[in-house]
Amino acid sequence: MSAAMDGVIEAMPVFAKELVAGGVAGGVAKSVVAPLERVKILFQTRRAEFQSMGLSGSMKKIAKTEGLLGFYRGNGASVARIVPYAALHYMTYEEYRRWIIHGFPDVGRGPVLDLVAGSFAGGTAVLFTYPLDLVRTKLAYQVVGSSNSSVKGVLGSELFYRGILDCFLKTYKEAGIRGLYRGVAPSLYGIFPYAGLKFYFYEEMKRHVPEEHKKDITVKLVCGSVAGLLGQTFTYPLDVVRRQMQVQRLMASNSAKLEGTMETLVMVAKRQGWKQLFSGLSINYMKVVPSVAIGFTVYDVMKSNLRVPSRDEAVIEVELKEQSSHTSSLHS
Repeated sequence: MSAAMDGVIEAMPVFAKELVAGGVAGGVAKSVVAPLERVKILFQTRRAEFQSMGLSGSMKKIAKTEGLLGFYRGNGASVARIVPYAALHYMTYEEYRRWIIHGFPDVGRGPVLDLVAGSFAGGTAVLFTYPLDLVRTKLAYQVVGSSNSSVKGVLGSELFYRGILDCFLKTYKEAGIRGLYRGVAPSLYGIFPYAGLKFYFYEEMKRHVPEEHKKDITVKLVCGSVAGLLGQTFTYPLDVVRRQMQVQRLMASNSAKLEGTMETLVMVAKRQGWKQLFSGLSINYMKVVPSVAIGFTVYDVMKSNLRVPSRDEAVIEVELKEQSSHTSSLHS
């Protein structure tokens, strides 16, 4: 069995190994922080009901009205999104990094390379998986037994959306493909700097770690925590804007229509106060620190188990193949 597994691993191309490693890393990290993600979304989109309660009060309310499963409402859509998202994110980061090295050798292999490759990788992953993020947010937004009768997302004790597929179909029926990509603009505006900075800080900090400690899981966790914390701080207001745009159709009917990213940003700051743009940030710190740390650590461990060559080895391997192909064509 072990020999057969070794054969399968050896036969897998590098990009496939990176896809598997990234998908596992994303799924594990997202599931660990799912309860905090649920509360954060409610803070961002249901200010009147939850912000006055604080974190502990919100946790108690969810536990009392929805039980343990309430903390994982929308997590199915979240994991269904994050597995392909993380797989694409990590894999395309590695691919963009290699392409940049080959196409622009003068760029070097420093932190700027990680910043650019990470930014484009984040944008690519968002475009392919955004509808699942929107569905996750709509499902997490629903609250069982809410006393706010003006909220469309809840009908007494019954939910407006019954599950992932039902939410997809209803959203598509209401607004078509554009409805499934509602709020994608602030996502892209936010993910480009966030993903780039996340990889930048992580790789830059690892460069300063002594060689004998680079494989230490604790070191990886610390580097990932700081990277996620710094990257998220710069882009958090755009995350709030994205959430409010995603659940607009579930909000009270007398709410002002949110047209675009900048209009929504101004509207939130004007009507709800600038503090709303950072609503849930403390929870997000609590979520981002373990999430990014676990994600990077699991990814590195999975790459090691799948015997993925180091980045420099992979680049050298590709260069040798290109040289061999070039030599063969000259001989022919």
